[in-house]
Amino acid sequence: MELENTIKATGELTIEVRDENGNVKEVRQAKNLVVSVGKTFIASRVVGTASAIMSYMAIGISTQTPAAGDTALISEAGRVALASGTNSSNAITYTATFPAGTGTGAITEAAVLNASSAGTMLCRTTFPVVNKAAGDSIAITWVVTIS
Repeated sequence: MELENTIKATGELTIEVRDENGNVKEVRQAKNLVVSVGKTFIASRVVGTASAIMSYMAIGISTQTPAAGDTALISEAGRVALASGTNSSNAITYTATFPAGTGTGAITEAAVLNASSAGTMLCRTTFPVVNKAAGDSIAITWVVTIS
């Protein structure tokens, strides 16, 4: 008898844009790619390798298709510390808010990373343009599932 066990890491995020008065302007969902360095990071944490936890989220303006070998956003427009990172069963949920003045423009990519600059990237996604005006904020809830 041959046993087969395949572990996958997948993700999905919800992007919510609010105007300066807190009114919801747009809500969008997108799937993401857990990149090769992100999978290596996950494996290293299983054995307790001393590597900083995922603690930042970034947004950018590139439409280049995500690839397994990506290690950074192609054109980063802003990065913020995660508001939270929680684990429930096999799903990790990260949340972050990009306030007014941070990452303004035609946002088309996002990533989860473990440093305030550079660092290891867990996952990256691209999506149709989300316009973030100077007074707008973007809240992202990102769920990575290990299955």
